[in-house]
Amino acid sequence: MAAGCANSTGYSNASMFPDDTESIYLEMFDNRSFRRGIEYTFSNALAKRIETETPYKIVSSRDRADSVMSGQLVAVGESILTLERELGRALEKEVVLTAVVNWKSLKTGRLMINNQTITAAAGYSEFQDQDLTYASALAANKLAENVVELMENQW
Repeated sequence: MAAGCANSTGYSNASMFPDDTESIYLEMFDNRSFRRGIEYTFSNALAKRIETETPYKIVSSRDRADSVMSGQLVAVGESILTLERELGRALEKEVVLTAVVNWKSLKTGRLMINNQTITAAAGYSEFQDQDLTYASALAANKLAENVVELMENQW
């Protein structure tokens, strides 16, 4: 009797990431917003996510890399989620980061991610001793997670 999934397209143990790349040169993302320093937090979070969740290695020289990833943080927004009824003070706020990402193979010249816009958000409350810096770091980490998901092969 044949195996149940032998000729179907259901399950596979192949890598979820393109296998023609082994290393990535990660350029510092440009920051087009008025909030400074978030690009460092995001680039650091992205490098750590790529190293731990993908088969790729981050290299420090573009000459030794198989591919290059670059992009821009195009917006860092802040909004109020909930207000206190009596005084109208903000109880909870949210930070939303928006980035445009590019990932190019230096071997073939193929754009694996081409100007893809992604967003991530994180909430915070000053009543819990959290601030914009805390929420920005959370949102940057979520944004890095979303970029790693974009790196996966399409099904």
